[in-house]
Amino acid sequence: MALINYFDRQSLAVVAPRFQSELHLSEAGYGHVVSLFLLASAFAYALSGFVSDALGTRKSMALFVGWWSVAEAATALTTSTLQLGAARFCLGLGEPGLWVAAPKAVGEVFDKRQRGLAIGVYTMGATVGAVIAIPTIATVATHLPWRSIFLIDGAAGLLWLPFWLLFYRNKAVAVASIEAKPGGRAVVREVLKRSKTWRLLIARGITDPVWYFYLFWFPKYLLSARHLTLQQMAHVGWLVYFAAGVGTLVGGLISGWLIRRGTDAALAYRRTMLVTAIIVPISPLAALVPSSFVAIAIASLIALAHMSWLVNLTSTLVELFPANQIGKAAGLVAAGSGFGGMISSEIIAYFVTHQGYTPVFFIMAILHPIAIVILWRAFLDKPTAARS
Repeated sequence: MALINYFDRQSLAVVAPRFQSELHLSEAGYGHVVSLFLLASAFAYALSGFVSDALGTRKSMALFVGWWSVAEAATALTTSTLQLGAARFCLGLGEPGLWVAAPKAVGEVFDKRQRGLAIGVYTMGATVGAVIAIPTIATVATHLPWRSIFLIDGAAGLLWLPFWLLFYRNKAVAVASIEAKPGGRAVVREVLKRSKTWRLLIARGITDPVWYFYLFWFPKYLLSARHLTLQQMAHVGWLVYFAAGVGTLVGGLISGWLIRRGTDAALAYRRTMLVTAIIVPISPLAALVPSSFVAIAIASLIALAHMSWLVNLTSTLVELFPANQIGKAAGLVAAGSGFGGMISSEIIAYFVTHQGYTPVFFIMAILHPIAIVILWRAFLDKPTAARS
């Protein structure tokens, strides 16, 4: 499902030049549309944990996927900027549920030695979606109207639903006792009063804009600033997202290897994240090198580092919170991703309009180092309640 999720997200960026021309949408206007999606995502992240805890993984996932698939298909019917923004806002309300329910399921089903890799595997599905999106959408957009891609995306999600409801039933029974644990206001207060919640939220809010830039803006950068054709971008642009997929596995494998060698889980996640935070500052080189292919290679390394970071940040969350708090904590922490992405989208739109893309690459270079400093003490905390 993560594959379809990111295919849906990537579709907007790849066909952006076409709908911007048809709807007379400026770069700032495109930034506003992206911001609406991310604003909805921020609220949805915060609320999805409550929905997931109340309905259970099976039912809540079906609700999330059904909602966002309809919203994706509705994008094809828009005829104005307002309608486009409304459709993407609705998409943003549905998609975050996947990323809240998934780590909750990992915490319930896998032990700590396997969690990093498990999160890496399902996160890799997202990057696979981003990888295949560029060549697939480019091919479809070459032969069919740009609107058709959104209808195809929405139909794929709806077709997935019966298989999910059929095959997840037995697993839902296996974890029913965990999902039935009491939550309520006391759990929310407990999550909110902990400094580690806010440290993780801020860290995601600071660093996820790097990934959102590569999702929503980098294809446009290759087309407008690097002057690649749609066919050229289809041949090489996917490399960034392939590298991101590799990063999801590398991040989980490294921390898992450290844990198996006897390293404390929190320390293993911290060490892995520190390495990735050291890599990301090469970001400005992607804007400064003359070769488009070298720029894509640098961007690919940054995407790999960020996704390794994200896998271990998510694993840290699963490690630091007890089972009855994971759903709500995951949602609240992920809300930082939406708010950070929304703010960054407006900043990126301003720079792209007035000064070009180069300043954006410089900003991206400092975000992970700042975040690792903020997170440092959060790794020392331990859950206050036992997990089942």
